[in-house]
Amino acid sequence: MSYRTLQEEIEVLEQGLPPQEGDGFIGGKLNPNEASLILLPVPWEATVSFGEGTANAPDNIKLSSHQLDVENYHYIKAYKVGISMLETDKELLNLSNTARNEAIKVIEALENGKENHEALEFVNEASKKLNSSVYEKSLSQINNGKFVGLVGGDHSCPLGLIKALNDTQKEEFGILHVDAHHDLRKAYEGFTYSHASIFYNVMNECENVSNLVQFGIRDYSSEEAQRLASYKNKGACLYDSDFQAQISCGKSLNDVFNPYIEKLPKNVYLSIDIDGLEPLNCPNTGTPVPGGLRYSELEYLIFMVVKSGRNIIGFDLCEVGSSQNGWDENVGARILYQLCGALLASQGKIEYK
Repeated sequence: MSYRTLQEEIEVLEQGLPPQEGDGFIGGKLNPNEASLILLPVPWEATVSFGEGTANAPDNIKLSSHQLDVENYHYIKAYKVGISMLETDKELLNLSNTARNEAIKVIEALENGKENHEALEFVNEASKKLNSSVYEKSLSQINNGKFVGLVGGDHSCPLGLIKALNDTQKEEFGILHVDAHHDLRKAYEGFTYSHASIFYNVMNECENVSNLVQFGIRDYSSEEAQRLASYKNKGACLYDSDFQAQISCGKSLNDVFNPYIEKLPKNVYLSIDIDGLEPLNCPNTGTPVPGGLRYSELEYLIFMVVKSGRNIIGFDLCEVGSSQNGWDENVGARILYQLCGALLASQGKIEYK
């Protein structure tokens, strides 16, 4: 690929011309060395338990982002400080496809009251390779002075990034997690690094994560509810039913969201599973659930973190499905750009209003 300098990138993006074939996120072609924010695509969906397609999300989101205009209401010219999306790791995608085939054997065996230890071992070892790959790539960028945002893939993908932040941050940080599910199951279906186990693993493996604050949850097991309760001051959740009830009684988003944002420390990591939104915004995500946040409510929640004066140190966007008309990817691209602007604004790289 022929990269642009930051100045060339700004000039091209501000012309507003249609992106050309092969262009990156929002039509960019910025040299990653000149970027403030690196987007790491992770094409992975080995352990998904229902619908498939999210492994293709990074490339689909990148393509859909070509119809995005680069100005934003809240965040002033985020592109001017440099956003660069890396190329998708095709070897990782191939490993995901192979691991997915093995995972299906595991799931089918369980559904028949049996076990497939060989296939399960393969998937768990492949997931370790995924975690190591994401960790090393994230650590390299962080040590090079870059901020990193991850574009999944299923929700098992960001463990490596969170661990890289855990190992490099001098201060503790909290996680703001938007999802339809708690993702607190221990080794769901036998998969140690299941998409349904991401925050069980984070809370057990990342000692610098001070607490987990969840929004939009509406489909969960008793195991997960008990686990969240066991975290005591380290865990909090605005369940979707509670959120909808408060909104219907006339409370403002500020009044509803703020008590939960106040539970977060100065440094915050944002983890956004797109199924935290109502299904009309993500009909092809792997496990859609009725209810959820509107797009504008998620946008404002993210902005409230910025307005609160907290530092967003990283983020992930996961579980964006593949659709024939490009709708899921279209919504995903816009959420991703909101996350980019929010991180850069919170870190003082750009202004916000």
